Amino acid sequence: MTLTHPTDSTTTHPESPHATLDEALARIREVLAELATGAAARDVNHEHPYDLVQQLADAGFGRLRVPTEHGGYDIDLPTLAQLLAEAGAADSNIPQIFRGHFTTVEILRLERDETVRTHWLSRVGAGAVFGNAQSEPSASTSESPSTGPTTTRMQRDDAGDRFVSGTKFYSTGARFADHIRVGVTDEDGRRTFVVVPARHDGVTHVDDWDGIGQRQTGSGTTLFEAVPVQEHGDIGRFKESLRGLDSFVQLVHLANLTGIARNLVAETVDAVRRRSRTSLHALSDNASQDPEVLGAIGRIETRRLTAETLLRHAAEVLEHAHRTGVEEDYERAYIVTSTAQVAMIEAVLDAGSGAYDALGSSAVRASAHLDRHWRNARTLASHNPVVYKPRVVGHYLVNGEAPASGYYRDRPSVADAPATGGER
Repeated sequence: MTLTHPTDSTTTHPESPHATLDEALARIREVLAELATGAAARDVNHEHPYDLVQQLADAGFGRLRVPTEHGGYDIDLPTLAQLLAEAGAADSNIPQIFRGHFTTVEILRLERDETVRTHWLSRVGAGAVFGNAQSEPSASTSESPSTGPTTTRMQRDDAGDRFVSGTKFYSTGARFADHIRVGVTDEDGRRTFVVVPARHDGVTHVDDWDGIGQRQTGSGTTLFEAVPVQEHGDIGRFKESLRGLDSFVQLVHLANLTGIARNLVAETVDAVRRRSRTSLHALSDNASQDPEVLGAIGRIETRRLTAETLLRHAAEVLEHAHRTGVEEDYERAYIVTSTAQVAMIEAVLDAGSGAYDALGSSAVRASAHLDRHWRNARTLASHNPVVYKPRVVGHYLVNGEAPASGYYRDRPSVADAPATGGER
């Protein structure tokens, strides 16, 4: 299905008294409860939770990391990680939908241009939501072997106004958003980010994401045809605004995986309590008293605790790096999140398989919906592919080789950048 947003690029958010953090969290959790109720059915029917995502944004979910002076709650990363895990337990599509939004907020928190920083953080503090359009379905080239070329271009028209044209894939959250952070090649041939309106008539969202999991994240194709760059639309031009970003985007995945583990435990325990039959070889006629079934539940719970512990540690390490601002601390955060990624994915995928040991053949029925947890975890494992992370960690430990940041490529340091005389 192809969707083209209306031409009006101005989004109006419902006005409401500025809630306290506790009031916002209460409303956020109400919406998450609604999301949890329909998560399994939406997975089967391929229904996007548009209304509930908007309700979550209106409740203040997108403002959680925005500084208080700009209308947000300025929570720390360990707290955000726990709230993302709550969202992941309700519906693992939700942290993924908001991943591009929270990533943009992290960039803006470190943005060196105060005018740009204030402009966009104030809008997020008022309820605006960002989507992501960074990756392209293109082949690698010798010039950029790790991710391939960025063919989406930022150009100027005859009047000197800037616009974006091109095609993006994995544009997670873009169809739910008010603004999109787009990865482009600028006029000088460098990669950078610019902000465009998500609902401009030149933006077309194609619902063609066909992954085995994370099906309702809107992670399909987005087409840009002469879409204007918004005022103060240059963000993250310098390395200093992107410090720790590799670790942060992985932290969102870790939180989501933790949420999946929580849900696996809760759903499997509930199913065992309701189970009315056991196997021929069972030592008890009651599934809730069966030693093997109880052992299977115990193993799933150990996987959940593994995920919880790793998530908390990774969030604390990245929070520490932000507080010190020391590059070596950011390198350590990258290693910790990468190590946690490897261990957590192994744990959660094992838990996803272990649920079937606890429940037997009835658990494989489509109506049980248990398969979505393994599929979602497996899909998350394929982002920032886990296969490369053990080598990155080992290279760091043995040879002291700091991991390279994908976000630093083609971006100068503030100290090395020439004066531009304002917005480019």
